[in-house]
Amino acid sequence: MGRSRKAQADANRAFLIGLSRAFGGAVFFSLPLLMTMEMWALAAYLDAGRIALLVLAILPVLVVLDRFSGFMPTSSWAEDALDGLIAFGVGAIAATVILAALGLLHDELSLRELAGRVALQAVPGSFGAVLANSQFSADQQEKEEDAALRRGGYPAQLFFMLVGAVFLAFNIAPTEEVVLLASQAQPLLMAGLVLLTLAMMHAFVYASGFRGTPASAADASGPGLFFRYTLAGYAVAMLVSGYVLWTFGRLDGTAPNFALAQAVVLCLPAGLGAAAARLVL
Repeated sequence: MGRSRKAQADANRAFLIGLSRAFGGAVFFSLPLLMTMEMWALAAYLDAGRIALLVLAILPVLVVLDRFSGFMPTSSWAEDALDGLIAFGVGAIAATVILAALGLLHDELSLRELAGRVALQAVPGSFGAVLANSQFSADQQEKEEDAALRRGGYPAQLFFMLVGAVFLAFNIAPTEEVVLLASQAQPLLMAGLVLLTLAMMHAFVYASGFRGTPASAADASGPGLFFRYTLAGYAVAMLVSGYVLWTFGRLDGTAPNFALAQAVVLCLPAGLGAAAARLVL
């Protein structure tokens, strides 16, 4: 009986430590956006359906991410699903605390705007919460995550590219600079930006040997690496860029060429986030 109580007490203590790490990770990951004016304003005019769709799209990403790098050890997909929901809840609580402390959740806002501000800010916070263990724990955890990532093979690599692209794109897309840069860009400049992004992505991971790179990548030929990882990562980053821009209303009423220009501009940070996902995350 005594041993059972001690085991339960140890489990409770580990859970509380995991939650505290998750809260710290949520604040750490989301603080730049929590203090970005454009993010405060988005909830006032964004369609509630797009915000809800974003949350619904992020939740399964959190669940799969928890499989590789959760804030608590898990042994089943059911536990990963629960941890993913908890991570989003922690992100929402962290956003509420910081926004309230900054005086950004006041009675002049409608309920819709209050909920929208918290929901949008909970997205980067939830990434920080679910990744808290890898950010704040020992090297052994890092080694276990890399081993799990390698076991996942190519699909796991693509998934982490997606997560890295979402994280950096989400941090840049709300700003006016993306629209400004796209409006001033000429076709030749856009083509050069695509080539620069691809070159940086290719060099960033595979020439530098960052952790989490698949063993098969080390033995692949240059063209094989480029098409299988770099070009695939760029495609993932472009899709993420387009979706995030659409969510934030940046593509509404714009000409196709201007929408493409915005995606190409945003794909620079998104692509680097995809290529260096295991370094960024």
